[in-house]
Parts: sequence; C-alpha cells; structure tokens
Amino acid sequence: MSVEEVVERVGTFPARHVVLTGGEPMVAKGIHALAKQFQEAGKHITIETAGTVAPGGIACDLASLSPKLRNSTPLEGEIGEGWRERHENLRLQPEVLREWINRHPFQLKFVVEQSSDVEEIETLLAKIGASIPPHKVQLMPQGIDLGTIRGRDESLIDLCKRRGYRYCNRLHIELFGNTRGT
Repeated sequence: MSVEEVVERVGTFPARHVVLTGGEPMVAKGIHALAKQFQEAGKHITIETAGTVAPGGIACDLASLSPKLRNSTPLEGEIGEGWRERHENLRLQPEVLREWINRHPFQLKFVVEQSSDVEEIETLLAKIGASIPPHKVQLMPQGIDLGTIRGRDESLIDLCKRRGYRYCNRLHIELFGNTRGT
C-alpha cells in the first residue's frame, strides 16, 4: 500500500491513536511521510522502536523505546552466525536512545528474563546519559506462555515497586497466546 492508502484506510476507523510498529518501523520506506500525514490528520502517533535508528525529525507523540537486552540475542545455531553477530553488535545504541529521549515524550520498555537483566538495564540507563525518571521505565516478563510469565511476574513486580519502575504485563499473550500478529 502507498502512504496515502494507509492513511486513508486508517481514517476509516474512529481511533485517534496510531501505533507505528514493526519489526523495526524506522527502517520502513516512507515512515517519515506516513508519520507526517498521520500528524496532519490529527492522530496521536506512538512509534515502537528498538532505538537503533535516530528519529531524524519524525512526527511522534510518544516514543516507545524497547532496547534489546542480551536475552534477545539468538543462541548459536538458531539463526545464521552473521546475523547473530550483527544483532549483538547493533542492539544497543545509547546515543540514538538519548536522541529519542531528548526529542520526544518517551517510555522505555524492557523484556526481563532473569535478575541479571536488571543490571544490564541500569548500566544502559547510565550510558544513555539523559534524565530518565524511574516511572518512565517499564519491565515486562519474558515468556511466550502464561505459566512462564506467571513464574516471573511476582519477583518482577516486587522489583518495580522497590525501584519505582512500572510493571507491564504481556496482555497479548494472555488474550491470544503466542500468536504472530497480536
């Protein structure tokens, strides 16, 4: 679909909020033009991004930044070694995250699998070098089924309370299961 066709189709729905997501929406051809047209149409624009591509003046009302932690790197043999190495080298871009944070209202969302992930998160927050209030940080348990999520959420909720972070459940898993496109 062209940018104009996407904007026209979205305009048939009564929603005022639009979420640009992906994979990584910032590499999509025409993403800046699409965001601009949604802005001109009076839509609230949330961009869900890993924060590895600079905003470059994109229209955005909320940057939902989801940097990829070590736990997101595929294990050896799961995918080609070249891709795995590239992912590991590029997954965290503190200077790009800082640019998003300085230009747009933001939230930072992290998928947590184990306690060491929190140390990685806090190291990254320090490297970003911007003022990040704890309530802007959301922690979400890693898991593709309710049993795994429920096994991790109690300790994660406690950690959020102690540090002032926000807990974010995986509602899409609860509602639809581990289904592509939800």
